[in-house]
Amino acid sequence: MGDVVNLNQFRKKQNRKKAEDTARNNRTSFGRSAAQKKQDLDKQKKRDALLDQKKLPNQSEDETPSEN
Repeated sequence: MGDVVNLNQFRKKQNRKKAEDTARNNRTSFGRSAAQKKQDLDKQKKRDALLDQKKLPNQSEDETPSEN
């Protein structure tokens, strides 16, 4: 006669393996290298700096024009 197997443990183990495989596939598909992340961060900083240069000097972010 075979060994006694707890079906709940077997099911959970099988689900964990499936989740690990999915995670591994997602990391390869959607993962970005450190160089790519740094490049995106540099681009974002450059865009923010250009936008800040174009702000009007007398208005702050908190001020809104009054409707009076």
